[in-house]
Amino acid sequence: MQDYPPLEVKVWGDFACFTRPEMKVERVTYPVMTPSAARGILEAIFWRPEFAWLVREIWVLAPIRHISLLRNEVNKTAAISTVQRWALNDGGYFAEDDRAQRHTLALRDVGYLIKADIRLSKHADAHVAKYRDMFRRRVQRGQCHHQPYLGCREFSGFFAPPNGDEKPIEHTDDLGRILFDLDFAPDGSGRAVPRFFGARLEKGVIRIPPELYEGRDKLSYCNV
Repeated sequence: MQDYPPLEVKVWGDFACFTRPEMKVERVTYPVMTPSAARGILEAIFWRPEFAWLVREIWVLAPIRHISLLRNEVNKTAAISTVQRWALNDGGYFAEDDRAQRHTLALRDVGYLIKADIRLSKHADAHVAKYRDMFRRRVQRGQCHHQPYLGCREFSGFFAPPNGDEKPIEHTDDLGRILFDLDFAPDGSGRAVPRFFGARLEKGVIRIPPELYEGRDKLSYCNV
């Protein structure tokens, strides 16, 4: 595959929560967007089974600010087998009977610039330039398969082409281990292995090590 410059898209929103997986009940966000969340935004804009997104850099364009929220959430999730029994026995689920109020430490007034590449699958029968052009057109027109979100679905994300004057914040910090992605087993069992990496914010830019994508052709991904 020829060497192309990364594709770019600017993303922003009022709130974001990139939840730390070690937090069980109360949601606490990472200070920055995770690579899997960035990939989820790219797939919301443009996705095809013939390729995968490889996030290369995430620029933090807005100062890192936190906000404390109280949100209504449900305590349980319904399994498919349970829903099937409801369909046969006229059962159902009433969210008001299973609602709880939980604390969320989120981010506010966020802005990011995502840089990513397209990696074609083995069964792809078109040149990578075709998909790159399609992505740029969709970003220019504001088209997406579904509304992108910033970590949580209720935190909508908005996107546009970069105008060229975006600058990352002047902040450098070791972020420790953050979630890279979830590797789901290809057998459809639902088993997944989380993968982490040592992230560093260098003058507002997070660079994802290329070696993290090695050997992931046969794995399924999950947006976090």
